[in-house]
Amino acid sequence: MAKLNQIIAVEKGVKSKSYQDVTAAHQRLQKPALLVGIARTYQPKDEEGEQLPPESTRVQVKAEDVLREMATSLTRLFDVTATKDWANCSARADVVVDGRTVVADVPVSYLLFLEKQLAELHGFVKKLPVLDAAETWSLDPSTDWWKTEPVRTIRTRKVPRNHVKAEATEKHPAQVEVYYEDVPIGYWTTVKFSGALAARTVNELLERVEKLQNAVKFAREEANSAEVADRRVGEAVFGYLLG
Repeated sequence: MAKLNQIIAVEKGVKSKSYQDVTAAHQRLQKPALLVGIARTYQPKDEEGEQLPPESTRVQVKAEDVLREMATSLTRLFDVTATKDWANCSARADVVVDGRTVVADVPVSYLLFLEKQLAELHGFVKKLPVLDAAETWSLDPSTDWWKTEPVRTIRTRKVPRNHVKAEATEKHPAQVEVYYEDVPIGYWTTVKFSGALAARTVNELLERVEKLQNAVKFAREEANSAEVADRRVGEAVFGYLLG
């Protein structure tokens, strides 16, 4: 008995050959000249007349033979595909992570589905927003958001000041330069909030997804190593069609 993974391995080649054979058969039957033949002889009207040799053209393609050849090629394809599909109905395995059975008795087709979905989920998790590492965050139970500690900053206002560069004299006015000074007028107290995730949470989730991905791949390989019974469907189909 063959194993399912062996059947899967040869299926592509069988499909390719069957496609080539069917295409070749179609092309041969589309050339009417290959399907016809002729045989003719010449007899002069009298004995003194010109004698001509007989002429003949053989039939090069017989449609019935082409059908039989095509049936032989497709029978192999039908049998290989049937063997695989019947086996897929019975080939199953458990998805096990760290000794824990996450999903039991999973058929191959669903393992393939899981594998694709987990690949997409892995890409999604990698792009999850992460809390800014430059801040210190804690979970606020009242809002269920992450928040930072309050940070107090000064609010200032620019106030003009005069700087006397030279005192006034009897002949010259005072030389005064105006400059602006930042004068504290109040305080801002800022608390930042975030709905992002802690980096540790994202990393742990990624690790779990990757473990599950590996477990699904192992389960698929185990299911595909199951022994399968050969199915003979093609003979029945073409026995009916061409019988």
